[in-house]
Amino acid sequence: MYYDQDISSVFGELRTSVKGLSPEDAEKRLEEYGKNELKEKEKVSVFRLFLSQFKSILILILVIAAIVSALLGEAIDAAVILFTVFLAGILGFVQEYRAEKAIELLKSLTSPEATVIRNGSEKKIPSTYLVPGDIILLQTGDRIPADARIIEEFNLKVDESSLTGESVPVQKVIDALPAGTSEADRNNMVYAGTAVAYGRGKAVITATGMKTSFGELAGLLGTIERSRTPLQESLDKFGRWIGGATIVIVAFVAVLGVFLGFPPLDMFLWGVALAVAAIPEALPAVVTVGLGLGVRRMVKRHALVRKLPSVETLGATNVICSDKTGTLTQNKMTVERIYVDRQILRVTGGGYDPDGKFLKGDSEKEDPEVSGDDMHLRVLLLSAALCNDSNLYKEEDGWKIRGDPTEAALVVAAAKAGFEKSELDSKYPRLAEIPFSSESKRMTTFNKLDDFPGDVLDSELVAFSKGAPEVILGSCTKIFLDGEIKTLTHGQKQEILEEVKELADQALRVMAFSFRPFEEGFSPEKISSGKIPVERAEEDMVFSGLTGMRDPPREEVKAAIRTCEDAGIKTVMITGDHKVTAAAIARELGILKENDLTLTGSELDSLEEKEFEDRVERVSVYARVYPAHKLRVVEALKKKGYVVAMTGDGVNDAPALKAADMGIAMGITGTDVSKEASSMILTDDNFASIVSAVEEGRNIFKNIRNFITYGLTCHIGEVLIVLIAILGWQILPLMAVQILWINLITDGLPPMALSVEPPDRGLMRQKPRNVEEGLITRREITAGLGIGTLVTLQALIVLVWSLESGFSLSKLQTMVFTLVVFSEMFNAFNWRSDRYSVFSLGLFTNKALIYAVLTTVVLQLMVIYVPFLQLAFSTVPLSLPEWGIILALASTTLISMEIVKHINNGKRAD
Repeated sequence: MYYDQDISSVFGELRTSVKGLSPEDAEKRLEEYGKNELKEKEKVSVFRLFLSQFKSILILILVIAAIVSALLGEAIDAAVILFTVFLAGILGFVQEYRAEKAIELLKSLTSPEATVIRNGSEKKIPSTYLVPGDIILLQTGDRIPADARIIEEFNLKVDESSLTGESVPVQKVIDALPAGTSEADRNNMVYAGTAVAYGRGKAVITATGMKTSFGELAGLLGTIERSRTPLQESLDKFGRWIGGATIVIVAFVAVLGVFLGFPPLDMFLWGVALAVAAIPEALPAVVTVGLGLGVRRMVKRHALVRKLPSVETLGATNVICSDKTGTLTQNKMTVERIYVDRQILRVTGGGYDPDGKFLKGDSEKEDPEVSGDDMHLRVLLLSAALCNDSNLYKEEDGWKIRGDPTEAALVVAAAKAGFEKSELDSKYPRLAEIPFSSESKRMTTFNKLDDFPGDVLDSELVAFSKGAPEVILGSCTKIFLDGEIKTLTHGQKQEILEEVKELADQALRVMAFSFRPFEEGFSPEKISSGKIPVERAEEDMVFSGLTGMRDPPREEVKAAIRTCEDAGIKTVMITGDHKVTAAAIARELGILKENDLTLTGSELDSLEEKEFEDRVERVSVYARVYPAHKLRVVEALKKKGYVVAMTGDGVNDAPALKAADMGIAMGITGTDVSKEASSMILTDDNFASIVSAVEEGRNIFKNIRNFITYGLTCHIGEVLIVLIAILGWQILPLMAVQILWINLITDGLPPMALSVEPPDRGLMRQKPRNVEEGLITRREITAGLGIGTLVTLQALIVLVWSLESGFSLSKLQTMVFTLVVFSEMFNAFNWRSDRYSVFSLGLFTNKALIYAVLTTVVLQLMVIYVPFLQLAFSTVPLSLPEWGIILALASTTLISMEIVKHINNGKRAD
């Protein structure tokens, strides 16, 4: 694996040298190993993507019904059914096609070019043409194009957060490491997809394309099958149920009609019409429209859905497994505590914005502010800014850094006190430096300071050091305390070390600072020439203080997690970071509770499958984990019956993203592999946006369930009206064309308007629904039967009254026909919410429904009063008294449901 070999052995095995490969050798290897790129899965053609929209059982039933209608000469009926089927397919296709195009625009991970040494000369080539044995040059900001072994480094640090989840850049080394060193600790290797955070170096490529760690993870995705979403399962189950019921209805009605003396052919045609009426053929279109509109709303709330049905999965989610770095945290190291002059200062402000204050004390209350003119604070921040190679700059979209994030945090802290690094570098130029190394664990610069205010730095040459606390303290004999340089006592050292421990226990990364004003005889030239040993230049230092920094949580995440908790959703942190850091962040965010468990990757490895499954529900934090661990966690939770959402942005998250019921990738920092594996992408990389997505998912499912229940009441009512009328009076209360018209207008605009109903208040305080209960539960069937029976009673009252009044069959059918339509319009308002009164929601908070109902009413009036439509639908005009009876009866549909809601809300309040 090269990490455990010395450089000469690596060169020998790869048949290369420091001069790199010859062009001829590189060409041969390109043919042998292939291009340095990931194999993309075969893209689905536009035609296949369109056809995939017509796979559901409900769609197939409707197509069969259309074919039967056409064969029987009912061309209009067939055309109506096929039109709704085609509309549903078009809407689903357009949404998924647009989503895939948006994904392609987000792809930006692969490095387009690399600097390589060929035949001893540097040249830039497309990274796809790199081969094992190539020597590449690495500099700050470079994206590493392939896996490689370090052969030369100058303070080289690499940001590997996209691969390991570790937020702090890794210091790289040249030396061989012991065999068996874990991949995360192979600090003499660099990996494709990571980036150089600081320094420079050279490396020899050891693996390209699918053979890299990045590529192996991409390959792993191909072995994971994405399970069908709960909505897909529910719609198919509902389709099978409706299909079976339809066959029974058609057979029963046809046989009954023939038995009662109706012509067999007429009864068969009428039975098909009734069967089509029993099937909510508009359901696929309405569900697709509802999902599509939900997706559009989610885009505005920074969530891009790749597959329409997966929107609803969020509504059933009860566990969110989240990566820490960049998802729960800002991925911006920030100085939060400063220890100077025996006191702790709290630093306000977050990220790289140089706006903040220094407050005394370590509490959350508003403590006294410390002025940036405080000499102890100024000396420490001067050290932090001058002994530093990072820069802070501003762009249109905010403050940015260039260089190591840890050093950048120090530059930002100095800027909060009014120290601008560019001005300091110009005013107090660096004359020499001793760079940081993994052995020394410190960095020292020598600056010319001849006019710094005060006596403490009254010298032309001052050394500034920063580094590990134990190293810095070991070189100090003095301390800057009470405005004076004093002798550092053993007791003071112990006091400082206790402070270091306390800061570390808060998951802060602690760095110490010191300085030394040099007397005459020292000069940068003597130090750099070796006349004065480095050891002497970094001894007899003055301790100035400590800083505690970390990658802070996003401000909005705490509230988001609380909302998830109220909604019955457990948040689990899965990170490659250290256990103490992960636990502290999780505790602060409210993820880690008193009795919750924390597991590391190694601890997880030691558990048998059964042991882990017994514990998985109590674990809230997983630290120092690798991709296989994340996958194992997600699969264990799914075995327990949880609906799992996984958020992440790195290559290391991709397998778990695909295995999860809902994979949520980051759009800005996310890798191509994580986006490809996901069901949804957050365009603002904000965990809090998930809460909005969950609410939208719940609302979408609530609306789908409500408008399906609304449709059921209509279909059940139609069937019962017809069956009872045939059995009781041997008459047909509705013509076949009237049944189809009722189906078309009641299942058309009102359900689509219901699909845009805003969320109920308290929606995010309800527990996630049980996915096992399906789309239609006993509750919905009971409601459908209840209101369907009420509509039937209304129609039978009209039927009896019409018979007693001696109305013609056309007048009777027109009365029943119109009653059913208007009753369903009142019913549409019932299903804006299954819990709350329409009056408490506000009559005009869903204007789309108002317009839908008014349009339907106008269409019905046209059918009754426009002559050529009267002929087509066998209708006759109605008088005002007849309208009065229809409206009075139809309104009871709304009134009765309002009474039921009032009673149920009273029971819930009790």
